[in-house]
Amino acid sequence: MGRSRGIITRLCRDKAALVALAYLTVLVVIAILAPVLAPYDPLHTDFDHVREPPNSQHWLGTDKQGRDILSRLMFGARISLAVGFLSQVPVLLIGASVGICAGYYGRHTDAILMRIVDVFYAFPAMLFLITLMSVIGRSFGNILLALGLTAWTGVARLVRGQVLQIKQEGFVIAAQSIGASDRDILLRHIMQHLTGPLLVAVSMGIPGAMLAEAGLSFLGLGLLPPAPSWGLMLSDGFAALRSAPHIALYPGLAIGVTMLALFMLGDAVRDAVDPLTAG
Repeated sequence: MGRSRGIITRLCRDKAALVALAYLTVLVVIAILAPVLAPYDPLHTDFDHVREPPNSQHWLGTDKQGRDILSRLMFGARISLAVGFLSQVPVLLIGASVGICAGYYGRHTDAILMRIVDVFYAFPAMLFLITLMSVIGRSFGNILLALGLTAWTGVARLVRGQVLQIKQEGFVIAAQSIGASDRDILLRHIMQHLTGPLLVAVSMGIPGAMLAEAGLSFLGLGLLPPAPSWGLMLSDGFAALRSAPHIALYPGLAIGVTMLALFMLGDAVRDAVDPLTAG
């Protein structure tokens, strides 16, 4: 409890983190209340009002099919945030499990598991994502699966290093000396010391996943149209960048500002969990 309180206190002292958290809170509220707040149906096409610049009826203008950009941005926030957070579930499950087993049991288990990690780590992440999505097809579930299979290696390496350090501590050695089972040692002594590093990993993994989804959608390998994905919106607007730059401008700004806020918050979380790393 005292450690958690200290982390929260350090976060509250970081003004940049508070600004980022305020922005993300507003974004989450908008995403949840999108059906109520959006002025138009994000999938409704109106070919009488295509590529309109911002005006009193459409505050951010319309796209090539006459769809309201503001409404699509609101609903697109749902997709981006869902991908960012939900993709961390398989990343944590796979990465933490492999890292704990490799670090705790060591020897042959460590050698085998880390060679598997090295095989996955050897592939460029974006190339691996593109290949996976080309094979398994485009859907929300497949995006989560692909992101999970490409991002878990970093967590595995982080957790392995932490476990190797923690299992040398006196409280772990004492627990082993009195005959505590591996299960008890892992659950009662090691897992609780992994909370901070895993929290940092998740806070930095969320923006990476959101950016990867936007990149896949931009390349035509993410969600299927007419889903209001920020990446798809950016891709649609790229072809009309000269004649109607607002179509690509607003989803681009949404992606950029959200990534900046998430990285700022991630840096603050890292510094709050381990103050010694703060510059």
